[in-house]
Amino acid sequence: MNRLAKARTLAFLVKKLWNFGFPSKLKSKGMDIFDEIVRLRKLGQKCAVATIVQVNGSIPSYESAKMIVREDGSMAGTIGGGCVEAEVWNTARDVIKNERSKLMKFSLGQDAAYDNGLICGGQLEVFVEPVVPQPKAFIFGAGHISKSLSKVANLAGFATIIVDNRESYSNLERFPEAEAVHAKEYEEVFPQLDIRDTSYVIIVTRGHRDDMLVLRWAVNTQARYIAMIGSRRKVISVIKELEKEGLPHGAFERIHAPMGFDIGAITPEEIAVSVIAEMIAVRRQPEAQWRKLSKSVFAERETQDIAK
Repeated sequence: MNRLAKARTLAFLVKKLWNFGFPSKLKSKGMDIFDEIVRLRKLGQKCAVATIVQVNGSIPSYESAKMIVREDGSMAGTIGGGCVEAEVWNTARDVIKNERSKLMKFSLGQDAAYDNGLICGGQLEVFVEPVVPQPKAFIFGAGHISKSLSKVANLAGFATIIVDNRESYSNLERFPEAEAVHAKEYEEVFPQLDIRDTSYVIIVTRGHRDDMLVLRWAVNTQARYIAMIGSRRKVISVIKELEKEGLPHGAFERIHAPMGFDIGAITPEEIAVSVIAEMIAVRRQPEAQWRKLSKSVFAERETQDIAK
């Protein structure tokens, strides 16, 4: 199916939904676009903003018109409706998923005749950009390395949440930059944490048992990045145990252990830099071969071979 046929199909479906009274759920009218962006970010939800950035000739809207597409597919604002809006909505879903902007170009000539007689003869460009909430780093363990991790992560744009079962360690005096601090048993805190695909989990507890406890929980969340401190031998041992418990192979893809980039880090501050650099790479997905710098046993081999 070519682009025109897809647009016609989308426009037809949108029109049908409108006719059945779906607009109240799909499209929010009278809403301030910028207030809605702020609201969604506070909720930790992604969205895509489509803006008409260039106009030539006559179109059924105006330059700078904006529309928001939320994660659930609902919309706020408009860029003119019809087939253009339907196709932009479809692209916006991909932009939200991939977190990469896209510039779309349309020509409203004879091909637009199917769209309620909308033959304006103009051209327009629509820029669709992702709006992603501030990523959060959930740091389990509140020792010396965690102090440095929280500081460096905060400087790199991550909000940090500290979890440790020792009140003398897990407190705002030790972590003044943290968004939240929890001083409870890990199992008690798990249900309180809102883990999304913009979440990063770093496991640096004081013992092997707690590390495994947190890792077992973390792989069943939507966290984009899961890292655990320890030697290669420890990591492989932990993974073998979890695999015996039925850990799915797909969960290995998000585990980075041993954590951080291989830059010869020794001090807590240097270790923090190596780990946050790896988190940034996972977040931004650069074209460079950054995985070759990762110390993780999962970086350069098939996950099913690790636990053998």
